[in-house]
Amino acid sequence: MINIPKIFKNDDDSSQNLILPLLPLRDIVVFPHMVAPLFVGRTKSISALSDAMSKDKNIFLTTQSRAGIDNPGEKDVSTVGTVGNVLQLLKLPDGTVKALVEGKVRANIVRFVSSSDFFQVELEEFQEEDVSLSESEALKRAIIKSFEKYSKTNKNISKEIITNITGIFDPSKLADTVAAHFSFKISDKQKLLEIVSLKERLTFLLKLIGAEIEIFNVEQRIKGRVKNQMEKTQKNYYLNEQMRAIKKEMGADDGQGDELKELEKKIRRKRMSKEAASKVRQEFKKLKMMTPMSAEATVVRNYIDWIISLPWFDKSRINEDIVRAEEILNEDHYGLEKPKERILEYLAVQVLIKKIRGPILCLVGPPGVGKTSLAKSIARATGRKFVRLSLGGVRDEAEIRGHRRTYIGAMPGKIIQSLKKAGVNNPVFCLDEVDKMSMDFRGDPSAALLEVLDPEQNNSFNDHYLDIDYDLSDILFVTTANTLPDIPLPLQDRMEIIKLAGYTEIEKYHIGEEFLVPKQIKMNGLQEKNMAFSKNSLLTIIRLYTREAGVRNLEREIASICRKIAREAVQNNDRDKNYHTTSKSVQKHLGPPRFRFGRAEEEDQVGLVTGLAWTQVGGELLSVETVIMPGKGDLNITGKLGDVMKESARAAVSYVRSRSGSLGIDRQFYNKCDIHIHVPEGAIPKDGPSAGISMCTSIVSALTGRPVLKDVAMTGEITLRGRVLPIGGLKEKILAAHRGEMKKVLVPKENQKDLKDIPTSISKNVEIVLVEKMDEVLTQSLVLKEGESLFKEGGSRLENVLGNLPAS
Repeated sequence: MINIPKIFKNDDDSSQNLILPLLPLRDIVVFPHMVAPLFVGRTKSISALSDAMSKDKNIFLTTQSRAGIDNPGEKDVSTVGTVGNVLQLLKLPDGTVKALVEGKVRANIVRFVSSSDFFQVELEEFQEEDVSLSESEALKRAIIKSFEKYSKTNKNISKEIITNITGIFDPSKLADTVAAHFSFKISDKQKLLEIVSLKERLTFLLKLIGAEIEIFNVEQRIKGRVKNQMEKTQKNYYLNEQMRAIKKEMGADDGQGDELKELEKKIRRKRMSKEAASKVRQEFKKLKMMTPMSAEATVVRNYIDWIISLPWFDKSRINEDIVRAEEILNEDHYGLEKPKERILEYLAVQVLIKKIRGPILCLVGPPGVGKTSLAKSIARATGRKFVRLSLGGVRDEAEIRGHRRTYIGAMPGKIIQSLKKAGVNNPVFCLDEVDKMSMDFRGDPSAALLEVLDPEQNNSFNDHYLDIDYDLSDILFVTTANTLPDIPLPLQDRMEIIKLAGYTEIEKYHIGEEFLVPKQIKMNGLQEKNMAFSKNSLLTIIRLYTREAGVRNLEREIASICRKIAREAVQNNDRDKNYHTTSKSVQKHLGPPRFRFGRAEEEDQVGLVTGLAWTQVGGELLSVETVIMPGKGDLNITGKLGDVMKESARAAVSYVRSRSGSLGIDRQFYNKCDIHIHVPEGAIPKDGPSAGISMCTSIVSALTGRPVLKDVAMTGEITLRGRVLPIGGLKEKILAAHRGEMKKVLVPKENQKDLKDIPTSISKNVEIVLVEKMDEVLTQSLVLKEGESLFKEGGSRLENVLGNLPAS
């Protein structure tokens, strides 16, 4: 049976409510029958204790819901607590009070009584639900047994405490007394205090004791392991000290030990991947057991040095200022809008998403257009370090992946070596001349690059020497190549191809004026205020002294002029003289022109057509000549033409034969005369289908005797049905036509989409006519009398002449 507390009973044994001062507790729950010391410092709490001491020494003890609150309110304290009796009160020198209290009975707060100095509450008796005798006895035994089990592992609990607890018959008092000896969580202790059902309270206490025993056992196991490890460490230290003393007595040098200690410190300080850390610790353990002079020790030491010298997680801070990045790109290069736009897009995404795989760009273009220097500019614009690896002539797969450690003198591949030099794991990595790798019996380096340049795989690049995964995904790879077909297709598929066409004449002029001239003036010891190049002088150098897609030769010629002027200034001892280079003085410094500059014909001629060609160094005017001679229908094609161009000529002849009647040409002309098509500058190889309409126009002009307009240029592929198909390199071709003073250019209609790349200054001066059929080309290019039609509905002119001849 549960003992009914007498504190709430009147003399006639009826229940009554009490009004007592309240003491809020932090980080402690006081149970009935529990004696606890309390240190009190808050003014209200001290006043509450003083009030209790002045009366019957009773005070209500309840726990705060949050210990951090210094001035708790009515909602910050638990409604269930313990009525306690103050056994002793001691004032300390610092103004705080030490109180010794004993819990008596549970109580519920009915209401708060207003008081200015401290909290006062009205309390009612806490009604507990009874429990059957059998259940009570079973739970008591289980709790006592669990407590005895806990006391065997925890030496802090004395035998006297166990004896006292065993002698308690009241289950409620047993639960409160046992709970006071455990360091349960405050929330669990408060729950124990508040549970109304005695059966539930005893069951919950049993559960908490079981959990506490398990936690205590785990703690003991951990302490045991730590102790064993400490004993082992002390043993190893003792043995190492003995070995050091023996070596000292023998006069052996202890430098190796100091070196290993230093290496061990480096390994501990170095931040690397889990796999690398595990591997390097394993290798270091082997190294400590080896003789310093053995060859294997040198191999292991070199391997450890390589691993700890790599920048596993060292990164340079990426510039996120897109405006500044764009300024840097424009400072370093003129034009090249597409690659610049791609880099700025990457930076914009990097700002929005902090983690992004580095793009893999492939810059394809002729020599000298600035591919490698653009990669350097990308590094400067993004705030990254720049690493360059030339792949020209590399033919061994081990150059990329490294050699295995079993080989003498083995080293990591060039990728890992370059990252070690860079010191960071996110540089701009330029793989130069990726199209000039070769392969032999030692392997194919381009196949090894497939993993390096695959965004889905390069986060776990495995170098043969390291034999551990290394993350390359933060690197911004930029590869360069001159020609795309020389790059294997699987490698092309892993890269974002950006084609850099050769610079146009206008772009070369701006590059020369804004970049090359100031650079060479400075490099040759001259001053910009005393040295100037006119616009015509630069155009003369570009047109008559260089023929290239890039600007390397242009820079050389400008440098040559600057050197000659520097020599003249030194010889005449007149360094302050102003030197102005004009188109005439260019010939004085550089000699006679080295190249022929294409110009339009001076008059309309029969059979002579101005076509347009694309080369790696830009667009060119391409003359096509056709002559008709008496013969047996032979077709001669000369001018060192390729197979595609020869086939275009035959297709043009077939088209003319099919339209001979409407063009006023004898239907049997191919049996009566020979046709000779020639493309001048015969030493230069030529190929491609884009001269098809030029050759067809030349043939029609020769057969009909109609001249071709001298200021009309054309480009396009011809079909047997007379359709004009699209071609490539339109921008360069139209610039060549403008440079040759052409007034009209005929281009395929399907190339209309490419006209947006044509500078406005060019399109204003050149009339661009879009043609879809060969008939339109002939109408636009041949000289016709006013009101005359090229196409006739009757028979041919030649047939009519032959029909009027007298019969033999």
